[in-house]
Amino acid sequence: YRTATDHLLRYLSEHPVRHAGQFTATHAAAFVGHLRTLRVSPNGHANTPTRPLLDKGVRYVLECCRALFNHAAKRRHLPPYADNPFAAIEVDRIPIETARPVELLTSEQERAFLGACDEWQFPVFLTLLLTGLRPGELCHLLLPDDLDLDAGVVRVQNKTRLGWQVKTRNQRDVPLMPALVDVLRTHLAGRACGPVFRRRKWTDDRLGFDVSSTAALEREVSRRLTEQDATRDAPDRGARVRLAGRLWRDIGAVDENRVRVEFIRVARAAGLVGQTAPKVFRHQFATALQEGRVDPLVRNLLMGHAAAGARAPGHGLGMTAVYTHTRPETVREQLLAALAYRPALAVARDWFARKNLT
Repeated sequence: YRTATDHLLRYLSEHPVRHAGQFTATHAAAFVGHLRTLRVSPNGHANTPTRPLLDKGVRYVLECCRALFNHAAKRRHLPPYADNPFAAIEVDRIPIETARPVELLTSEQERAFLGACDEWQFPVFLTLLLTGLRPGELCHLLLPDDLDLDAGVVRVQNKTRLGWQVKTRNQRDVPLMPALVDVLRTHLAGRACGPVFRRRKWTDDRLGFDVSSTAALEREVSRRLTEQDATRDAPDRGARVRLAGRLWRDIGAVDENRVRVEFIRVARAAGLVGQTAPKVFRHQFATALQEGRVDPLVRNLLMGHAAAGARAPGHGLGMTAVYTHTRPETVREQLLAALAYRPALAVARDWFARKNLT
């Protein structure tokens, strides 16, 4: 979202308007032409060779801009009865002729990838493979509130007081495969607090405050905010988010960018050309659910997506979702059946057996 809106902000720095209400459909059309001239880095890194912004990227940027103006209208930041300048473009009808294809890993590639992981990387990427978590969700899992190995479940929860929320705001419980539970027990080595996945070579002796629970970390954020209020003007929302971000760094939480860098390194070592984003594991997970014939409602639940038609609950699956209550036993049963033959499980069992022999 930030990258998409930055395109608009940079355009406005070169073609300024005095007020958002003066940004018209003509300006929006000119902005589309501007996007067609851009060259971008595919993975966001400054040293990556650039390429033109693809159709799918152009459409996404315009969707974000349209949402910005819709939000501005609702908040009354626009003149009364002002039209959304991006509504005239009919963003949803822009043809997608150029888009980067999603290349799923074959069974052999999945095994090769996990086989190329070191001891730190293996639990991280196995978890992404077998839970479908977004990388940001994985980086913000906390012990003991988000991971219950005895129950075999990971809880993806909003942490607004710690400056982080689930992308769709939809909280969910994802059952864990037994092999993944074994790997995570070995990874944690008895540790019962702090981030589930920490930076390399991190030790608890660096901490000078309580990290025993999410509530304890929220108290630490409040304490830091109080100190900041006493020494300077009251922090705005951005300052509060930055302060919370420093707390995540202080407790050793692995950074989302680090996960991507580690993914690229492993993919390169495994000979997987063109794989640069750990999000492919989320695609792998969703595809496994589809191939396992998991109920669509359960798939929605496990992926953390908004229910289809949620904004118009009187239509189709959205209304069915309102009346449907999925029991945890059903979710677990269907997930276990869908992932039962994933090659990652065999690799995980071998890894666990080898660790317990040494």
